[in-house]
Amino acid sequence: MAIEPSSTPPVTTGSTAAYRTIQQPTSAPDVRGPHAGMSRRMVLLFAVACGLSVANLYYAQPILDTIARSFGASPSTAGLVVTLSQVGYALGLALLVPLGDLLNRRRLIPVVLLVTAVGGGAAAIAPSIGLLVAVAVVIGAGSTVAQMLVPMAASLADEEHRGQVVGMVMSGLLLGILLARTVSGVVAGVAGWRAVYVLAAGIAVALAVVLSRVLPRESERPRIGYATLLRTTVALFASQPVLRRRALFGALGFAAFSVFWTTMAFVLSRAPYHYGDVTIGLFGLVGAAGALCATFAGRWADRGLTTRTTAIFALLVATSFVALWFGGRDLIMMIIGILVLDVGVQGLQVTNQSVIYRLAPEARSRINSAYMVCYFIGGALGSALGSATYGRWHWAGVCVLGAGIGGFALLLAGLDAVRGGGRRSGAGRSDVDPTSW
Repeated sequence: MAIEPSSTPPVTTGSTAAYRTIQQPTSAPDVRGPHAGMSRRMVLLFAVACGLSVANLYYAQPILDTIARSFGASPSTAGLVVTLSQVGYALGLALLVPLGDLLNRRRLIPVVLLVTAVGGGAAAIAPSIGLLVAVAVVIGAGSTVAQMLVPMAASLADEEHRGQVVGMVMSGLLLGILLARTVSGVVAGVAGWRAVYVLAAGIAVALAVVLSRVLPRESERPRIGYATLLRTTVALFASQPVLRRRALFGALGFAAFSVFWTTMAFVLSRAPYHYGDVTIGLFGLVGAAGALCATFAGRWADRGLTTRTTAIFALLVATSFVALWFGGRDLIMMIIGILVLDVGVQGLQVTNQSVIYRLAPEARSRINSAYMVCYFIGGALGSALGSATYGRWHWAGVCVLGAGIGGFALLLAGLDAVRGGGRRSGAGRSDVDPTSW
């Protein structure tokens, strides 16, 4: 049984031919420059940029009920705005994020942000729910800027602090995910839901201008074809069992996350709460507290504790839905459930990314692409299943679904811990590479 790698050289788990396909034609230059590591100011910039860019994907969640009423649509139809934005995000992860190993990201990222701004403007003037759903795909694809910045930060960081840097950048990203709901609810309550998309478009334009000026310059990229780039992304996924396993954990965690956040607005807007958009949006502040665990998860990953923390975070995801079940009629339990869920999902995500960025340093954009495609497929399925489940079995059904997803992740983590047997590699890592799965 192999052990999850801790050193920077690429780890081969598939055939030699598959490894050569990944390595030879696509080796990307080191973008760290003469001074390895990142300044605190640069880490902060990356964290803020990730949060602002990924927020576009979540503005709709707390205002779904308002959008549904505006167009006279059912909750399940309005839920497609979230589902299709996540599908668009998955497409962007598969088709745009790998370009980070081929094109200069200082140029690529602003262009993608401007496309996102166009999508936001179109959403603001959408005359029908159908058009809004269609535009959500564009907004979702453009929001993948965050997943271009995370592997870039991992490349800029030195090996000793990579997990910590990834954790700090992910804290910004996760705060963006959660605070987007608060901002969306407040803006919609004051100026209507269309104003949310106007604000999103303006932020995307401003961010494009800033990043085009301050992102670190990168050396010349490899001259390979786009089709070859995509093929090697698939080859990486096929040849790296650790990547596949971590992608499964990520997909399960985000599916549970999406099951809750897609249906939350429908619960809180009805009895016994009867909350409006502003109040519903404020629940994002509760989840934001969970983002503070991201830095700790990164530090634990640097210490080689990822097998243990994976099981702990999966347990938190599963048990959070017990509190959320009671939260259907008890505000305190709802708040506790949200906090526990977000800590579990965010900790699991940082743990996963700290592991996969050790696999092949020269192909981090493609590794991140493969991982995040699976992650957001899980999210899209969670949103779709959550909306459908709420429509048929209401809040109880949603909580059973979420607990089941988290429980499956916990089962897998427990099996990995047993199979690992506490073994450690020479570098002190204790994580199992489940090659037999």
